[in-house]
Amino acid sequence: MRLINHIPKRPAAVFLTALPFVLVFIAYAIGSEIRLAANPSDKLLPAPSTIWDTAHRLFTQGDRRTGEILLWKDTWASLARLAGGVGIAAVVSLTLGLLIGLLPYARSLLSGFVAVLSMVPPLALLPVLFIVFGLGEVSKVVLIIIGITPIMTRDLAQRVLDIPHEQMVKAQTLGASSLVIALRVALPQVLPRLIANVRLSLGSAWLFLIAAEAVASNVGLGYRIFLVRRYLAMDVILTYVIWITLLAFLLDWILKTISRKAFPWMEAGL
Repeated sequence: MRLINHIPKRPAAVFLTALPFVLVFIAYAIGSEIRLAANPSDKLLPAPSTIWDTAHRLFTQGDRRTGEILLWKDTWASLARLAGGVGIAAVVSLTLGLLIGLLPYARSLLSGFVAVLSMVPPLALLPVLFIVFGLGEVSKVVLIIIGITPIMTRDLAQRVLDIPHEQMVKAQTLGASSLVIALRVALPQVLPRLIANVRLSLGSAWLFLIAAEAVASNVGLGYRIFLVRRYLAMDVILTYVIWITLLAFLLDWILKTISRKAFPWMEAGL
C-alpha cells in the first residue's frame, strides 16, 4: 500500500501533532540546562521553571507603581489595534475584490494599482505613517491595513473572476442587476475565501503591529518586548512570545470554526 494512502488513526494523529512541540521543549530544556550549568547567571536560555514562574507573576501581579497587570493591559491594547486593522482591511479588500472581479472598468482602473501596492514593503512606510498620522493609534492601524489589504484584494478579485461565467449569464437571464449579482452570486462564494485570507494574513498583521509598537508606543505586547530587551529579561520576552503565539492560534481557531459552521461546503484544510 502506498504511503499517500496511509491515514493515521486518531491516537497516532494526536501523537504526531504533539511530537514536534515535545521535541522543541526537550531541546530547549537541554540547552538551558547546559548553559546554566556552565554559568548559573546566564540569561539567554532561562530554565522552563523560571519561565513558568515569570508567566505566573506577569499574569497575576500588578505593577508596583500603578497596580495594573501590565500583561493584560498590553494584550487589550494590541488586540484592539489588530482587530481595527484587520477588520478594516477585510472590508476594504472585500469591496475592492468584488469591484475588480465583476466590473471591467474597475478592473482596468484598480487592478494594476493594487498589484503595485502589494509590492511595496509596508515596514518601509512606517516612518512616513508616523509623520503623516503621528505616533498614536492611527498610524499602527494604518500600517496593518496597508500591509495586508493589497494581497487580500488580489486574491479575492481572482476568486470572483474564477466564478463560472454560466452563473453570471443565468443571473442576468433572470433579470438580476449588477448589484444583485454581486450580493447574491459573488458574495456568498467569496466570503469563505475572505475568512481564509484573514487567517493567512494574521501572521503578517501581528508582524506589522509589533514593529509599530516597538518603534512608537507606551503600551502593547510589542512595546513591552522591546522595552525589556535592554535588560536581557529573556524570561519576560519568551513569556510574551508564547502568549502572542497562543493568541494567534486562538484567533485562527475561532476563524476556522466560523468558516466551518457558516460555510460547511467550503471546508478545506486551511
